Amino acid sequence: MAHFGPYAQLVESLKRGEIDRRTFLARAGALGVGLSAALFSANAVTIAAAGGSKNGFALYQGQDATPSASPVAGAVGPSAVGTESQTRGQDGELRIILWQAPTLASPHNATGTKDYLAGSLVVEPLMGYLPDGTIFPRLVTAVPSVENGLLSEDLKTVTFKLLEGVTWSDGEPFTSNDVKFTFEWITNLTRPTNLSVSSAVWQVIEKVETPDELTAVATFKSPSAAWFEPFTGGTNGYIYPAHKFDNDPNNGNDAFLTNPIGTGPFVIDTFSPNDQVTYKANEKYREPNKPAFASVIIKGGGDAASAARAVLETGEYDYAWNLQVEPAVIDSMVKASTIASLVADPGTSVERLIMNFSDPNKEVDGQRSEVNTPNPVLADDAVRKAMNLSVPRDVIAHQFYGEQIPPTSNILTGEGYAFTSPNTSWEFNIDEANKILDDAGWAKDGDFRKKDGVELKISYATSINQVRQKTQAVVKQAFNAIGMDVQLEQIDAGIYFDSAPGNEQNIGHMYWDLAMYTSNAASPIPTSFMSAYYGGKDLSNIAQKSNGWAGQNASRWHNDEYDKTFEALGAATTLEEANELLIKLNDLVIENVVVIPQVNRPADQYAINNKLEKANVKLGAFEYNFWNIANWNLVR
Repeated sequence: MAHFGPYAQLVESLKRGEIDRRTFLARAGALGVGLSAALFSANAVTIAAAGGSKNGFALYQGQDATPSASPVAGAVGPSAVGTESQTRGQDGELRIILWQAPTLASPHNATGTKDYLAGSLVVEPLMGYLPDGTIFPRLVTAVPSVENGLLSEDLKTVTFKLLEGVTWSDGEPFTSNDVKFTFEWITNLTRPTNLSVSSAVWQVIEKVETPDELTAVATFKSPSAAWFEPFTGGTNGYIYPAHKFDNDPNNGNDAFLTNPIGTGPFVIDTFSPNDQVTYKANEKYREPNKPAFASVIIKGGGDAASAARAVLETGEYDYAWNLQVEPAVIDSMVKASTIASLVADPGTSVERLIMNFSDPNKEVDGQRSEVNTPNPVLADDAVRKAMNLSVPRDVIAHQFYGEQIPPTSNILTGEGYAFTSPNTSWEFNIDEANKILDDAGWAKDGDFRKKDGVELKISYATSINQVRQKTQAVVKQAFNAIGMDVQLEQIDAGIYFDSAPGNEQNIGHMYWDLAMYTSNAASPIPTSFMSAYYGGKDLSNIAQKSNGWAGQNASRWHNDEYDKTFEALGAATTLEEANELLIKLNDLVIENVVVIPQVNRPADQYAINNKLEKANVKLGAFEYNFWNIANWNLVR
């Protein structure tokens, strides 16, 4: 990013009081800095200036839990336009199409966005992120801060005051014990049956205490600027009901996978994995006039283009998620539609190629891609560097995603975010790639190369999607040009992103040399996102048979420097320190070619029926699509 020098100076001017907040935001915008990033910096500076933290950092002022009807960025709660006079269920049925069908609805067990989405109508985090990045309270009375006394000045202890009168959908009271149980369940790494995908984020917590039924006190192992991350947002923050697990952190509770109990606006009525989920309004939901919809259907399957048509052309559905469709195809639908619109909110999503550092073809102890069995091709640094030079990112970005969508050289990125590294670059250079392989001893044998009897041959898998298949074709052609043989595999998205331990075709097993998909940073300090490359104690965060393939590190890459830096991030106490560590983490991943980033995609590109109130549906960089579904309604 070209803006970091001037932007850093602008932040310093705000700190010194030389400019006011409004001037800061205006000038940040003129530099091209995104609103979310600018507000993040402005809030941090404002709190620090008020004496909120001796460390010069505290995240956001405490806010009360009063819902807001205003869609204005930075409001104290989610947009709730038109909800004031509504009654629960008055808007009838809401129809949603996800071309990647959900397979479970327990977010702490999910490895695919589709499964997070399925659970997000039911279970909730303590706090959430507004579209501008501001934290707001969901199940607590206020966002903790030093000013309101709920966050310690050393950023090591946080106190949550829970909302009174909240119940689980089965009528049982929501209490501080549920927060404590969730922590214990997620961080219990000894159990064989229900390892959580959220453990790397929650493990920074030392303990959760419960002075009374409406107070939970979390103490961190080290002071942390990212104290909020385990409890906030749609990736890590969900609270589970202790009573449904018999208050036992060892209880895997298989029934909860497809029929979770939550405090959210809906309850699951029926669940058909890889097909359809139906929901009905939660009659115990704490706001008596919400949700506006009496029922929701999430239909899975098909492809992105047909999902787009089902909203933009036929109107069979009201909302279609993740429309990864070629620009010419989707643009023609949008221009012809009179019933729906296409929305693309900017964000931190990156479509990337993921290297497998283990051997997907050799079985060890009942599993392939075993962490201690090196990949015979991709373990060679020269091969990965040559591949990195062979991917035409600009062609992929502009032809398959749109002229306005930028190629990227970073895995952690997003317009205006200070954690975007200025240290990387990308180049498309087939000649240089061939030279690297020549120098490394990979000699041509016909069209392809060999070294010490090993063929330069890889398997390359992704989900079935027209854009991804065209990307595969372009990448294969480029790899062929450097003497690499490529076997393409296309897998139904519902299977590819399925979390089931027995599914050998999912991204957790990583039974290919190369995978391709998108994910995004889910926090202003995205520890969880960068956990995808963290080994963890005894390599516990690497996806393996021993942990049910729930480890977040599917590439099987292990680097001591990365692990130490990642652990330091959990103990960072200033925003500046956190950003420096995030950039270092990104640079280690890029320098070692653990991934090849291709495109900085929008947070999502979705189709929405014009009868829905768009202000209440708006998506930000750090949440999943249904984060505000309690307030979804028809235009009044």
